[in-house]
Amino acid sequence: MVTFFLEFLEAPPVNKLLSDFIAQHLPHINHVLIDHLPVAIDGGERLHAAMSYSLLNGGKRIRPVLVLAAAEACGAINAQTWRAAAAIEYVHAYSLIHDDLPAMDDDALRRGKPTCHIAFDEATAILAGDALQCAAFECLSDDPACWFLMPVLAKSAGARGMVVGQAIDLAAVAKKLTIEQLSHMHGRKTGALINASVAMGAMTAGATAAQLQALSEYAQAIGLAFQIQDDILDVTADTQTLGKQQGADIALNKPTYVSLLGLAGATEKALSLCAAAKHSIALLPNAAVLVALADYVITRKN
Repeated sequence: MVTFFLEFLEAPPVNKLLSDFIAQHLPHINHVLIDHLPVAIDGGERLHAAMSYSLLNGGKRIRPVLVLAAAEACGAINAQTWRAAAAIEYVHAYSLIHDDLPAMDDDALRRGKPTCHIAFDEATAILAGDALQCAAFECLSDDPACWFLMPVLAKSAGARGMVVGQAIDLAAVAKKLTIEQLSHMHGRKTGALINASVAMGAMTAGATAAQLQALSEYAQAIGLAFQIQDDILDVTADTQTLGKQQGADIALNKPTYVSLLGLAGATEKALSLCAAAKHSIALLPNAAVLVALADYVITRKN
């Protein structure tokens, strides 16, 4: 638990309001993740171990924090907010397991540790990802008050969101994309779950249509900014700091914001998106944590 919090502290500057918010809520985020994770059944112990390994071996928990911050910005955090936070992180954890597989990005390192298919085996990793995806919807379906969130998560995670973004990404290897095409891809691969995090959190707090629109603009901007910062770190950080292989995108000949805009241009684009994100939520009554998160997205070091 301390490790999770330190990951934020080791990426200055971190707004004190944000660090306090994380310190307040992170222990319960991790408690909820463990509490709603399906228990191991006879014969499924190795599967459960792989699920737990990938879910609980670190991570910045940005998406659950976004869920909570969006709820706070529109009202208050409640029991449905916590389930939404757990569900979104289950989907995120599953996506990382599958992204790392040999048939996808073929990564051996994640969060400074062997990836799931290296620590266990490829078949177990595939099944662990499958099970975590199902766990997300089980978590929401167990509470009828959360059923209205399920279509949001399904659309953002599936063939209109994250999964199609990954498909476009794989098809783009060794190809030259335009900025518009790159943004289209990452608006789904990275941005869709960030959009869902913000939307689901706001919806649990009874957000108005105007608030949801403002938050949608915010989420779209920080989703792209997050990916741009990933692309920047891929060429400027080291493997130990990143917790994954530095230069992986270059090695796979993937189109990135840095390859299209240069390092200075990518940095300028990230700053512009951060400013746009903060502007979009200027009228929300309790958006200070979301503002701090926008700054964090483009200043993080891993």
